[in-house]
Amino acid sequence: MAAVSADLRPSRRDALKTGAAFSLPWIAPRGLRRGRLANDAIRIGCIGTGRMGRSDLFALLDRGLEPALNARIVAVCDPDRNRAEKARADALARYADRRSDGDAPEIEVFHDFRDLLARPDIDAVTISTPDFWHAGHGVAAARAGKDIYIQKPMTYTIGEGKVLVRTVREKGVVLQVGSQQRSDPRFRLACELVRNGRLGRLRQVEVWLPPDHGRAENRPTEPPPELDYDLWMGPTEERPYVEAGVHPRRGFGRPGWLQREGYTRGMITGWGSHMNDIAQWARGTDLDSGLVEIEAEASFPDRGLFDVHTRYFAVGKWPDGVPLIQRTDPQAGVTFIGSEGWLFVRRGGIEAGPASLLEEKIGEDEVRLPVSNDHYRNFLECVRSRRDPVAPVEAGHRSNTLCTITHLAMRLGRKLKWDPVSETFPGDDEANALIDLPRRPGWEL
Repeated sequence: MAAVSADLRPSRRDALKTGAAFSLPWIAPRGLRRGRLANDAIRIGCIGTGRMGRSDLFALLDRGLEPALNARIVAVCDPDRNRAEKARADALARYADRRSDGDAPEIEVFHDFRDLLARPDIDAVTISTPDFWHAGHGVAAARAGKDIYIQKPMTYTIGEGKVLVRTVREKGVVLQVGSQQRSDPRFRLACELVRNGRLGRLRQVEVWLPPDHGRAENRPTEPPPELDYDLWMGPTEERPYVEAGVHPRRGFGRPGWLQREGYTRGMITGWGSHMNDIAQWARGTDLDSGLVEIEAEASFPDRGLFDVHTRYFAVGKWPDGVPLIQRTDPQAGVTFIGSEGWLFVRRGGIEAGPASLLEEKIGEDEVRLPVSNDHYRNFLECVRSRRDPVAPVEAGHRSNTLCTITHLAMRLGRKLKWDPVSETFPGDDEANALIDLPRRPGWEL
């Protein structure tokens, strides 16, 4: 990719020119085949009890107290014993505080996720573990017949995503990806306006993501006694233990693995899986398609232990020729530029030009996207109804694929052609070799 000086690249406001319209059908979610729940109450086990794991646990705990949803946390699991025990204690305290009868379910603590999945009375699980573990935990959970709430990005590699999609559909389980922006009315409105041609002819889509920052020193020590570090590493290559590159022993601050390649790909999947998911949803390419080419440049400065990209810039193209521009910006969001107006949507806000676009009503005979105003509630409702949730497995895979091919273009330093039908890089053996990556023996999918 020819170098493009940062000061020559258009700012968001400079980019709000005019652009295009189209109308693509919404593919209704398919019904799921699995039978009734094993229990009247949905019994949930939580795999991963760190920063995001605790958030998912307490959100489902609270929603599950609603009589119509009736779900209970009955197990927690983490290779860090202290985190698992604290999750159990805090969940029991929350039940004691929130339940008027003072009753609380029994909550079992597990060290190994395979033992949790072996419990036949568990109906569903949360997977809130490091990115590199998502596929292993997700595939194992689906094979065990458990419904799944999985944090994004759905998988680390494209190959893992294909396996998880196939397994979820073969086993007939519900899977909700933690792309919670789909349960935000602002993002749904933006996508419906684009899908129904309110911006005119779509000319460009822009995704804005925050950069990573900071550094950590590579100072290995012995793993702490409460952590089964070998289990924590799981399918990844063996590396010496460094607390700054795993997670803090005390507290639930941002873990260091979020800035180490091999564990994650950085902000391109961390925040990109949110914002690119909205770009895909608005384009109607979120279930079975994506970009056909991508070119990217990125900075990988020396930051000690941390080695994911910081700033980056990428240009891609969908099959109809509409370009996708991705770049770093402190304000994460998505901009849609059309011939008759523009939209910028972010968490907590939506802007448009002209402003009257936001007053547009979507007709009954137009493209209407599935409505969810609470991501966790939507998951529990779908566990009961056996319908696809608002962020189904295919959407998680396709949105993450877009992010991952962008990362590969950063690393290879050249334009990549992508076939979203065969899910390969046509005639490019070097890039195709990176669709999947080796896993440590014993942890194959």
